[in-house]
Parts: sequence; C-alpha cells; structure tokens
Amino acid sequence: MKTFLFFFLAALGEISGCYAFWAWLRLGKSILWIIPGILALVFFAYALTRIDASNAGRVYAAYGGIYLFSSLCWLWVAEGVKPNQSDLVGVGLSLVGTLIILFGSRR
Repeated sequence: MKTFLFFFLAALGEISGCYAFWAWLRLGKSILWIIPGILALVFFAYALTRIDASNAGRVYAAYGGIYLFSSLCWLWVAEGVKPNQSDLVGVGLSLVGTLIILFGSRR
C-alpha cells in the first residue's frame, strides 16, 4: 500500500508542478507560478525515490498508469472536464499494465 501512496504523491507533485508552468505559459499567469511548480517537481522526484524497488526503470514504467489515472482525476477535479469513455478505457488498460509490472514474475 505504501508503494501506491508514493505513486499518487509523485503524480500530484508532477501534475501540479507541470500545471504551474502551463498556467504561466498558456494561461497568462504570473511568472511567480513557476516557484511552487519547481518545488512540486522536486517533490515528485523525491516521492518516486521512496518506492521500494531495485530498478528505477521498472518504477517509472509502473508509475505511468498511476500518472494517467491521476491526470484524468486532475482533468475532472481541477479543470472541470469529465473524462470520456475513451479516457476511461485507456486508463483502465494502463492500470492493468501497472499491476502486471508491479506484481508480475521477476525471473
């Protein structure tokens, strides 16, 4: 369970950090938005290192599904856009891949 907590914390850091840059560059917000954005991205990188795994690449691969799920949650909650059926099918498939990577054979 701790693994998933750190995955979701990492996703929150990455999405909010990147959104801060989006807000500055695409939404015309103040350049000061990048300060919390940078801090959030540092937190994202730190959170990924807290996941107990011997290979960084495997962590990054498994994180992909969590990131996609979290991005759709952000889309709905922060941006007010409800994910469509294709979004949900796509994230469902990616989460299956995440589970296979995390719990599959290590031979």
